[in-house]
Amino acid sequence: MYQVIRGLILTDSRCWDPDSQRSYQDLFDKLDTNKDGKVDVAELRAGLTAMGISFRKGAAQKIVSSGDKNKDGGLDFNEFNKYLKEHEKKLRLTFKSLDKNNDGRIDASEIKQSLEELGMDITQEEAQTILQSMDIDGTMMVDWNEWRDHFLFNPAHNLNEIVRYWKHSTVLDIGESIAIPDEFTEEEKTSGGWWKQLAAGAMAGAVSRTGTAPLDRVKVFMQVHSSKSNRITLLGGFKQMIKEGGVASLWRGNGINVLKIAPETAIKFMAYEQYKKLLTPEGGKVQTHQRFMAGSLAGATAQSSIYPMEVMKTRLTLGKTGQYNGMFDCAKKILRKEGIKAFYKGYTPNMIGIIPYAGIDLAVYESLKNAWLSSYAKDTANPGILVLLGCGTISSTCGQLASYPLALLRTRMQAQATLDASDKSTMSGLVKGILANEGFFGLYRGILPNFMKVIPAVSISYVVYEYMKTGLGISK
Repeated sequence: MYQVIRGLILTDSRCWDPDSQRSYQDLFDKLDTNKDGKVDVAELRAGLTAMGISFRKGAAQKIVSSGDKNKDGGLDFNEFNKYLKEHEKKLRLTFKSLDKNNDGRIDASEIKQSLEELGMDITQEEAQTILQSMDIDGTMMVDWNEWRDHFLFNPAHNLNEIVRYWKHSTVLDIGESIAIPDEFTEEEKTSGGWWKQLAAGAMAGAVSRTGTAPLDRVKVFMQVHSSKSNRITLLGGFKQMIKEGGVASLWRGNGINVLKIAPETAIKFMAYEQYKKLLTPEGGKVQTHQRFMAGSLAGATAQSSIYPMEVMKTRLTLGKTGQYNGMFDCAKKILRKEGIKAFYKGYTPNMIGIIPYAGIDLAVYESLKNAWLSSYAKDTANPGILVLLGCGTISSTCGQLASYPLALLRTRMQAQATLDASDKSTMSGLVKGILANEGFFGLYRGILPNFMKVIPAVSISYVVYEYMKTGLGISK
């Protein structure tokens, strides 16, 4: 904030006092261009731009929303003054937590250490890139004034929020349940913030899956029924489903697909925390490969627990009108006709598919993140929404490409009771049959609608997650 005030008011002096009521008043008067005693979003945005102050997209709206206690659409001086003082107080606490040796400055090694403590493993070069985005005087050190300047008009005030930009989170829900789980700080665990984030993520996943359910259902149809002799196109699949059961049938099986999010998320989170403790030496930091191993094991544990719901989801998705009267009727009919083993058909390819999906997804995301930091993080270490969504979409797509044949085998094995006897086979038999009859690309039947749902799914889940965080009080 020092540089901002110096440029606006004390152009040739460095004597501004951050606690000075007069300095806040002068800044407020500069921003209040129509002199109505309030600074609204448009005035704040225009004023900051005119002053050459960089700020993130949406920052002006968040600042006004956070400080506007009487909800009149703008900040009066008291609200403006209170927001700046509270924001600076939070910035000061964060600065002190980063300044490990208490010398009044932050260097790259301190940034690296702090990020590692939050579960984000970065190189010294990446830490230096982050530091350079805040280093005004080129000393490769960030003092309090530089730190305050950088975050004054950025609603993110602590390192946890900054790190969360770069966390590869399962919030970006694409309908698959085999990604690495979320990381939470010790503060979030003790304060209870973790469950709010999980709840927000679960709701985001529910809305996202509901929005893309028709594409998911046509994908399953193509995986199971499409072949060289019975080609099912995207449009043909939709027409066939609507003709058989009406428009509502496009969402068949979505109920259980949404219902399984909550238990799977909770089990995965708890298992992930336990596996991290088992794989990490006491007092040691979690490395990237340990995160991957813990995440894969947690995914396997969660999938094993809810796998019968996966089978029922496939059966309901492929079911004809009137075949099942809901989830419980489906479960009873499977149990009566096929026995308990039917609830674990396709389990082996599903478990095998976790490793390539999670491994490639995480590796590609980390590579894209590092590439962005190296090439474009000149003015800020915060990537912005488009970069975040882009990295998540590309990494998820690469993970799907690697694991899709296993997902197709899983779905066909889950659906075997609905197929002719000649189509029923073991996992190896299915692979041989597909390769012999349809060629290598037969293992990728239905991948077009699967890819088509990635971008809308990621976008919907991100938007809903942000609204849920605000509603639950995670972010203001």
